[in-house]
Amino acid sequence: MTPIAITMGDPCGIGPEITLKACADPRRTVPVVVIGDTGVLARADQIVGTRLAIRPISSVDQAEFAPGTVDVLAEDGLPADLPRGALDARAGAASFQYVRRGVQLAMAHEVRALVTAPINKEALRMSGVPYPGHTEILADLSGTTDYAMMMATDELRIVLVTVHQSLRTAIDAITTDRVLDVIRLTHRTLRRGGLPAPRIAVAGLNPHAGENGLFGREDVDIIAPAVRTAQGEGIRADGPWPADTVFMRARAGAFDAVVAQYHDQGLIPVKYLGIEHGVNITLGLPFVRTSVDHGTAFDIAGRGTADPSSLLAALTHADRLSSRAPVRP
Repeated sequence: MTPIAITMGDPCGIGPEITLKACADPRRTVPVVVIGDTGVLARADQIVGTRLAIRPISSVDQAEFAPGTVDVLAEDGLPADLPRGALDARAGAASFQYVRRGVQLAMAHEVRALVTAPINKEALRMSGVPYPGHTEILADLSGTTDYAMMMATDELRIVLVTVHQSLRTAIDAITTDRVLDVIRLTHRTLRRGGLPAPRIAVAGLNPHAGENGLFGREDVDIIAPAVRTAQGEGIRADGPWPADTVFMRARAGAFDAVVAQYHDQGLIPVKYLGIEHGVNITLGLPFVRTSVDHGTAFDIAGRGTADPSSLLAALTHADRLSSRAPVRP
């Protein structure tokens, strides 16, 4: 029984709490192992009242998946007085180590998918980790150069051409090759998820998708050629469409996914629909990775009130995608 690994996220945030809540939830049906600090998890268990036995293991093959027990691949060493709800370089370094071990396990096929609880970008920077977020960490550690971020709910799937960078630099990073790569990644992922001929809308960059060059040439000269090339490859891509309406059309069923050009263009509509059910999926990796679509929520850390719904949804998506993933040697 190959499990899914959950990294518990930043120890100072809500990650440990929602991890335990998800493990205790009767809706969880897939076997899991948690990568994290057993002391932090034990204290989180007292906060949320899940009454789970925290069972440290050193390798996946030691997991027993016993009811009422959480098998934890122990990455211990954090102090008992680590503050909750605060930035801490030690927490940033630890959260990176959890992800690194998760990647190693996934690459070795010891787990069939990786699900990540939230990390904090500033805590990473404080610890000297040179990455802006999960997506870039996962891509670098796995040697992946062709990747993209998808945010998904039951109503909408959004894939981003550019992710964690300023809007000024993001515009320069939108190239025909990059847009085409993201369309292809989206097509392959949706096919693996069970859609034989997914319909992919591509959002324009400028107002009204540029109005045929009236409001900028990027949509005509950069995005449209990528769409045409994808169509020539048999992909059901369409656009560029005005971004102020294309997400509503996708939600209504006209498209299976929308390729958005920059971070806020794509994430505002999907998060508006409710972050508690959203899932972050990294496309292009040599393994399945999903995550919550929210942050570390330092303002409520330690209260025991954090909602695990997004993490449960991430587990469901990871299970579905990894069940359909091709068998690797």
